[in-house]
Amino acid sequence: MSISLKSLRKRTNESAARIVIYGPEGIGKTTLAAEFPEAVFIQVEDGTPSGVTIDSFGVLTTFEQVMEAIGSLYQEEHSFRTVVVDGLDRLEPLVWTRVCELHQWRSIEAPGYGKGYKEADYLWRDFLDGLNALRTQLGMTVVLLAHSAIDRFDDPQTASYSRYDLRLHQRASAIVKDEADAILLVKQDASIKNEDQGFGKKRAQADGGGQRWIYTEGRPAFVAKNRFGMPEKVMFQPGKGFAELSKYLPDAARQLPAAEAA
Repeated sequence: MSISLKSLRKRTNESAARIVIYGPEGIGKTTLAAEFPEAVFIQVEDGTPSGVTIDSFGVLTTFEQVMEAIGSLYQEEHSFRTVVVDGLDRLEPLVWTRVCELHQWRSIEAPGYGKGYKEADYLWRDFLDGLNALRTQLGMTVVLLAHSAIDRFDDPQTASYSRYDLRLHQRASAIVKDEADAILLVKQDASIKNEDQGFGKKRAQADGGGQRWIYTEGRPAFVAKNRFGMPEKVMFQPGKGFAELSKYLPDAARQLPAAEAA
């Protein structure tokens, strides 16, 4: 087939979303993911909050089990519309273990020169390819959960600074970020108040209140992005988080539970 201007077609992206949700421990990532419609969880850590009921394969302990779970969702009939992986930073050691088994290395660092992490790229791509098959061929939304880390960022245009990022090795983090349609940070706002301690001394004290927010656009202080025209932050109230996000996601009417879509 020859390529010419006659082969041009107008296209829009109507595929289900690939969303990374990250943040500190206990901030509500799993609770938010459980609000997505007809969600099934691939768990590699037992982080289910009290009072939240999910459909899960149980806590998986090997990379092969994770891939088998993805394969079962692809091959067997079901009514799930969202697949949630909880969470990426606990999956990473399973990836490394599998790489070491395949190459008979003592550790991911054993081959030196970062070769172990480069080999892990292949397994990360296999994992993401499996999830993409669920997305493109079965129409399932993909939600990936991760904890946050505060890392140093060396900006070539200014001084280095710290920012929130995914708690992953930089190579794995880059692969996941490239694949994601949205990277959402869940955290509380913090304001700084100076407390007078007397004798001319003051102490800085953080005061963030109890309100949680979903940040959707990147800033120097944190990594975030979205391809859906979301506002820079969305209020997160447990039980209503997905309802807010769904206003901007592809085919939102299909994704909302029937009672909310009416």
